Amino acid sequence: MEVSLAKRIMERQGYRFVGRHSVVKICHYTKNSINGKHSCYKNKFYGIQSHKCAQMSPQTFCSNTCDFCWRDIATSDSIKMNNGIDDPYSIINNTIDEQIRLLNGYGGNPNVDANKYAESKKIKHFAISAIGEPTLYPKLGLLIRMLHERKITSFLVTNGQFPEAIEKLIKDNNLPTQIYVSLDAPTREIYLNIDHPITTDYWERFLRTLEIICTIRNKTRTVLRITAVRNLNMCNEEDYAELIKKANPMFLEIKGYSWIGESRNKLNKDNIPNFIEIKEFSLRIANILRWKIVDEVEESRVCLLMQNDSKNRTIRIED
Repeated sequence: MEVSLAKRIMERQGYRFVGRHSVVKICHYTKNSINGKHSCYKNKFYGIQSHKCAQMSPQTFCSNTCDFCWRDIATSDSIKMNNGIDDPYSIINNTIDEQIRLLNGYGGNPNVDANKYAESKKIKHFAISAIGEPTLYPKLGLLIRMLHERKITSFLVTNGQFPEAIEKLIKDNNLPTQIYVSLDAPTREIYLNIDHPITTDYWERFLRTLEIICTIRNKTRTVLRITAVRNLNMCNEEDYAELIKKANPMFLEIKGYSWIGESRNKLNKDNIPNFIEIKEFSLRIANILRWKIVDEVEESRVCLLMQNDSKNRTIRIED
């Protein structure tokens, strides 16, 4: 697909380009929060203020084409980093400017929370997760460092296929505030069936990432996240437990799959687990690990598991 066409399609989907290959997209929960409705579950779990959060990605290509992913990967994979790499300084400035511009229309809405709308112009958090695999962006460490210099926290979400990129973040002392690794399957075979990776050594890469995550628990906040899909990956709890032990994360999120976006072309409504199923699945894994469900948000069908709850799970936001 031609790049110009791919960009037009992505813009119709709500993305805005803030560089050649970098994008921002207003999150559903950012809008909700400004409108005085419920915030993202990460607000309850970690204290992230949804109305001050920018959902973005420094590049849009992904090495996996996961069945449960709502993103239009076939289109976004057409955007390459062949014609120059976006500068981190410009990405940050343009993301903030574009987010504020996209939210400008909310100011005249009488139903908007006026205080939250005013506060939304001072972005305090970057969710590096909008689309694509962010660890493929070669200047990711510098981007994270610049965010932290501005007292903006960072959540990095990775599929774990590029452990060398995480090692570089460690080496350069540029780890994010919180790093998420997607734990999509309990076994090699299920991973291949669900994620469809382009790499041939995908399982070895993923296991290496889990080993690395185990080494940085005292350096940053670490999370494994399972997107639970009924009839696909809500099984083999013992195998999940072994992978979780290997990474020894601070947090484990187990969240139910939502039948939205492009995933509707691959899955069906029967794959949507209800909250009772999510909680029962979470309890089975928790019992094997001897962990606890320390929090939950029924509306989002998500449970948070830890070895022991801690007041430190709420992130300190600097002014």
